[in-house]
Amino acid sequence: MEIRDPQFDGGRPFDFGKTSADYAKFRDIYPDEFYKKLTGLNLGTENQTVLDLGTGTGVLPRNMYRYGAKWTGADISQNQIEYAKKLSVEKGMNIRYVCSSAEDLDFPPETFDVVTACQCFGYFDKKKVLPKIHELLKTGGHFAVLFMAWLPKEDKIAAKTEELVLKYNPHWTGANMTRYPVNEPDWAKGYFTLSHAEAFDIPVTFTRETWHGRIRSCRGIGASSLTPQEISLWEKEHLEYLKTVPQQFKILHYATILDLKKA
Repeated sequence: MEIRDPQFDGGRPFDFGKTSADYAKFRDIYPDEFYKKLTGLNLGTENQTVLDLGTGTGVLPRNMYRYGAKWTGADISQNQIEYAKKLSVEKGMNIRYVCSSAEDLDFPPETFDVVTACQCFGYFDKKKVLPKIHELLKTGGHFAVLFMAWLPKEDKIAAKTEELVLKYNPHWTGANMTRYPVNEPDWAKGYFTLSHAEAFDIPVTFTRETWHGRIRSCRGIGASSLTPQEISLWEKEHLEYLKTVPQQFKILHYATILDLKKA
């Protein structure tokens, strides 16, 4: 499903459902340390019911399934949900998936112990989604906003890749990520109180193929409104560049965890 938001890419449409095949193959990149930090905060652990918003192909539920929570994943894209179901069934995982925007979810009040939003919260309408999450959480429940992005100012490969994305899609606003402080946000007032905030650097290992696939599935390329010809030209140039880097390498990322408790 296409999304338009003036905050992103000059209001041009994007649709991660167009990238589902690549997303399923190349976006499962969070190191184990990332998940261990969540369970250390008692998020997604045994006997909890957890709702993952913007679940995509179910990366978070599938990787945290081993810790014993009962997961539900929701995403606005039917194609993403179909891939999430397929990948979960292949691993014998009993994860429920629903196709819905975060703002329009239809569950009874106080259904979940934890709600997560990984790499997606910026796309939601806060005026609609915050009261919805508050309603769906049990008393004392937690809402976790999670994010991870590469740091192009500190990594030559990431910087060159961004340069090539912007060459073909100059409207892409996902470039030039830097570290930022993680504090209790103003938008949480009235709904949540801060339980924990954390930011940390984390290196992520890629091969030439997996880095290329990771970028091809991003909002700036595969999920964008670029034509197939434009994507093909980017792909050719990016693959030529990647011949100049080692077969395997690490890209430094910056990750944040914002754990909020239902007020």
